[in-house]
Amino acid sequence: MEEGLVIRTTGSWYRVLLADGSQRDCRLRGNYRLRGNKQTNPVAVGDHVFFEIQDDGTGVIHDVADRKNYIVRRATKLSKQTHVIASNIDLLCIVATLGLPRTSTGFIDRLLVTAEAYHIPACILFNKVDLYDEELWEIHNEVKAIYTAAGYPVYEISALEGTRLDEVKQLIAGKTVLFSGHSGVGKSALLNALSPGLALKVGDISDWSLKGKHTTTFAEIFPVESGKWKVESDAAAPGNLSSFHFPFYTYLIDTPGIKEFGMVDFNAQELSHFFPEMRALLPKCRFANCTHRHEPGCAVKEALDEGLLSAERYKNYLGILEDIETDYQRP
Repeated sequence: MEEGLVIRTTGSWYRVLLADGSQRDCRLRGNYRLRGNKQTNPVAVGDHVFFEIQDDGTGVIHDVADRKNYIVRRATKLSKQTHVIASNIDLLCIVATLGLPRTSTGFIDRLLVTAEAYHIPACILFNKVDLYDEELWEIHNEVKAIYTAAGYPVYEISALEGTRLDEVKQLIAGKTVLFSGHSGVGKSALLNALSPGLALKVGDISDWSLKGKHTTTFAEIFPVESGKWKVESDAAAPGNLSSFHFPFYTYLIDTPGIKEFGMVDFNAQELSHFFPEMRALLPKCRFANCTHRHEPGCAVKEALDEGLLSAERYKNYLGILEDIETDYQRP
């Protein structure tokens, strides 16, 4: 039995990276999908899989190792099925823009809440700062203050001009990093700037919709050789696959642009636990099952009234809460 890391998924085929740096195309064993899970993709990039090599040189995946974590979204808006974007992630980098296309704080917060729920550290990379005018810088500083107050690192970058990319390289070195965001925010351009040899296809902004055109059509991991960047911590050794060692240090995960991020499997009573600034206040609420909407003695509402919590984040919390409750009632 062979083992390896899934680095690309296209339909029913999976590209698997082996310990010696070679790659193998694999299919999934026919009855593996009959395990009753509601995921559209039982195998995702980042998975550690076990497979047997066939006579034609391809592999058949027999099993998937337990995942350390993963990022999951609703497959379609009203579907009960879920889609795993990637697994075994060390860091989520939300690539956002305040120009074209503009990334809403609601979208950012849905990704951050999901990362919190699955214990994945996250940061926000505001790309295209080379296009900022004075007004956009003003908006940016307001948005940045919201997320730094909540405890999230925020970076102002330009994939085009290389702004602060050395800091990003140091941030991600030695890790499996998922880059996620809307189409057109510059994910592929950023990965090209971080590792020019990738030569990923980069798209333009649609003239009529002012939104990005999809250039990445499937999730893929790009291993970056250990000598590319200086790594100054013990985190350099790949930790996802403990049984063997890949000859690479950093794994960059490129994903298709996400229009909407549909959250799944969230409990209304637990949602506030995934907002760090709210989580710190929960012991002070009068009621253990406080929803932070109308209950008396709510520490979150009191902090909001005193200007100690972001009204924007609170509004997004209420929007997510309403979606969770609506989803619970849906047959």
